[in-house]
Amino acid sequence: MKKSLFIITGASKGIGKGLAEKALETGADVWGINRTHSIEHKNYKALTFDLADIHDLLKELPQFFSEAKDYERIVLINNAGTLGDIGHLGNIENESIPHLFDLNVSAPILLMNQFMKDFKNFKGKKIIINISSGAGKNAVDGWSGYCASKAALDMASKVAAKEAEMDGNGFIIKAIAPGVVDTEMQTQIRSTDKKSFSGVEKFKNLKEENQLSSEEEVAEKYFHFIDNLEKYPDVILDVRDV
Repeated sequence: MKKSLFIITGASKGIGKGLAEKALETGADVWGINRTHSIEHKNYKALTFDLADIHDLLKELPQFFSEAKDYERIVLINNAGTLGDIGHLGNIENESIPHLFDLNVSAPILLMNQFMKDFKNFKGKKIIINISSGAGKNAVDGWSGYCASKAALDMASKVAAKEAEMDGNGFIIKAIAPGVVDTEMQTQIRSTDKKSFSGVEKFKNLKEENQLSSEEEVAEKYFHFIDNLEKYPDVILDVRDV
């Protein structure tokens, strides 16, 4: 029996790629669910999919996890997400709003739902990790959709964890915030004008002062959680809790 399978959305870049590469280093199998792929490894399976296309996702979901078998541990990491348009409400494109919520909220909850359907009777460890954010707990001007979507995913995680405990089905669900990481999202934030986001100078300073974590550093901390979940009873966590 194989030891671990990691199913990671958005594994082609940023935090998702860091997590996928760390999982591969441990000898695990990794399935990356992305529009494009940047990892080549004998234990990496590329699932090419646009998670913001909810119509196609609903059609494909029943088969998503069908080949996941003979593992001691299966971990779903809902990492894919978008900051969306940065700007005050009244100044952003309407079309960007449903796209953000499809990718940041609907897709991860649908994947959680299917995962919990398919592995209800799985006897090994079954873990769901959602990528949280401090933005889900704090009002940040210019980030209305992102803040709201992360708050929604945090609450979905808390509800799912409560239900798993009530049902006694063995699922472990956590929402873990990565802190500030040197990714493309940070680049997008720093390129924003102050009128659209008043805190842009703070993020520029974080970059200039080398205060951003690397993808590899953050991946190490996530794996600390994954390997020591019994030490962290809370559902909502932060890498700084390590």
